[in-house]
Amino acid sequence: MNSHFKAYAALVLVCFFWGTTYLVARIGVAGFPAFMFMGIRNTTAGSLLLGFLFLTRQRAQLNWRDAGLQVVPGLCMITFGTGIVGWSVKFIPSGLAALICSMIPIFTIILNLTFKKNERVNGQILGGMLLGFCGVALIFGDNLEFVHDANGLKGIIVALVSCIFWCLGGMYTQTYRSGSDAFFNAGVQMLTGGLGLLGLSILNEDWHNIPEMNNTSFLALLYLIIFGSILAFASYLYAMSKLPAGLVSVYAYINPLVAILLGFIILNEKLTWFTAAAFIVTMGGVFLVKSGYVLQQRKLQKEL
Repeated sequence: MNSHFKAYAALVLVCFFWGTTYLVARIGVAGFPAFMFMGIRNTTAGSLLLGFLFLTRQRAQLNWRDAGLQVVPGLCMITFGTGIVGWSVKFIPSGLAALICSMIPIFTIILNLTFKKNERVNGQILGGMLLGFCGVALIFGDNLEFVHDANGLKGIIVALVSCIFWCLGGMYTQTYRSGSDAFFNAGVQMLTGGLGLLGLSILNEDWHNIPEMNNTSFLALLYLIIFGSILAFASYLYAMSKLPAGLVSVYAYINPLVAILLGFIILNEKLTWFTAAAFIVTMGGVFLVKSGYVLQQRKLQKEL
């Protein structure tokens, strides 16, 4: 099979499976404590991935120094990133959570401007950020029933906070680069993040009265471990190794669309013209920010 065809097939898998994780997580946590559910998902996926690496020839690449570098991004990107989103979807629609998380590139630029003195803003980045804020306004305007509900508002705020922690984890990995295999890094991050989520579960959930996991939650858990974590991440790494990074980044635009449509079809989540407008405006902002950032990097390389 042609390697380019396999790379595009891998990209399709990433676009679809990562888009479904919001919906499946919402289904899973509906009948089980959210932090425990997400903790089990990530510790299992991380353990399976590390176990596979240990049993293969890649064992020689594993070392404690590189493992230590993955602890902070694991806590930021898994525990307080995707992990707490699993808690937020107990109270807000999966499509809304996906739409909020799609603004991560905009949050990344804001944090870079805050912490990096040499970071600059061009017209495209500024325009994208403004569009992103308009998208936030539309999202809130279309979901006033959740804003006025205490748990719904907490769900929205937690989803927004998860974006910030994900960006902080990404900034950390850029600053402290590891020489280890990407699968090893991902395995340690998932295991660390999963343990962090189990810690949150101990602090916030009643372990003395844990409900029995029903079949629906169990199947959702298996799906997230196999397809949402291991297969999707492996497909992402393969696509990144064969295709331009800019092309692979289209998953960021497709994931929320998949989440919104599946939430509407399967869980009958609200889909209005406001939702469509929020999606278009937000995706437009993300596109401008990313393209503006690419232009800025090219300009800096020419100056050097």
